[in-house]
Amino acid sequence: MNKSVLRSMDTEHIPIQRLSALLETFTLKHAARMLADILEKAEKQQDSYRQLLLSILETEVAGRNARRRKRNYSAAHFPPNVRELEEFDPDELESGITLSQINQLKELNWLDTCGNIVFAGPPGLGKTMLAAGLGVQAVNGGYAVCFERMANLVKIMDTADTDRTAGFRLKNIKKAQLIIIDEIGYTPITRSQANSFFTLISDTYETSSVIFTTNKEITEWAEMLGDPVLTTALLDRILHHARCYSLKGESYRLKYPELYANADTAIRAESNGRVAQ
Repeated sequence: MNKSVLRSMDTEHIPIQRLSALLETFTLKHAARMLADILEKAEKQQDSYRQLLLSILETEVAGRNARRRKRNYSAAHFPPNVRELEEFDPDELESGITLSQINQLKELNWLDTCGNIVFAGPPGLGKTMLAAGLGVQAVNGGYAVCFERMANLVKIMDTADTDRTAGFRLKNIKKAQLIIIDEIGYTPITRSQANSFFTLISDTYETSSVIFTTNKEITEWAEMLGDPVLTTALLDRILHHARCYSLKGESYRLKYPELYANADTAIRAESNGRVAQ
């Protein structure tokens, strides 16, 4: 009997449970869980030792990536019913953004250079859909993302020093590689809140990317924030590495009310139930 056959007979007597336990010792939990399937496939395909080792390591990496994506998606706090970017039809707009520009944004090159994005325009044109869609794209790409509506972000900043949950959330927002701030300009803010907002943007300047959605043109931000000097300093940081898209057209909600009825109900329920998770 040749040595290869003897070696095969010897390995068949090694319990899979023992091999799995050894993999878990080295924290290769995903590979340990799938080891029986990996070995069965390797035997059928008569894989080499190198191919078997590669399969084990690739299984572990895929499992870790899937777990990280799930964790990052949950931590992002996206609104309910986030829709895929592929569903956004720029031809429905009069102007503002093209399919080619959306495809370029999906490549996420701007994230690696800490670039910002501003989606401006009237309500109902898909600004939040674009922002959240890019956020999901970033999570799929392995980036840490935080999504907050401006009204909720203000509450978080107001209570961060006294509320543990709000303080924890603000810390995560500052550490995120992509921050999405939705609906700027929909609700008024105080001078103190404007200062806190400026501090947040300053703290994340050139360390994180930020996507802003707003119903106000950039020229109207001074009135919204109540301080022209602060607004100038804020916009200097935002626009330094920014791509700006001013969307124009008829509201999707007015054109297709049936598509948004359920989504609006879910969003209102989420807003009422969560202030600073």
